[in-house]
Amino acid sequence: MQRQKKVPLRKCVGCQEQSPKRELIRVVHTPEGTVELDLTGKRNGRGAYLCKKLECLKVARKRKSLERAMKTAIPDEVFDELEFRLQGAISADGRH
Repeated sequence: MQRQKKVPLRKCVGCQEQSPKRELIRVVHTPEGTVELDLTGKRNGRGAYLCKKLECLKVARKRKSLERAMKTAIPDEVFDELEFRLQGAISADGRH
């Protein structure tokens, strides 16, 4: 009998719902001090997760929950890239 592999869950900083790690977007505060998107999920640094929904990004930005999770200011370019990627994901598969 094989054991089921445990699926790692992470909490979205926008909606506060737990989802499998692979279904979320990771934003990382690197040891060098930059804030970047981590599409591989393996970069070194402090990470925070967001659902692939535009609403979650808007809530996280409004409440500054991403800044709190990262313990640093988030540059507008990171929010712009996140928004661009989320809009691309929505148009690519026709849903959120």
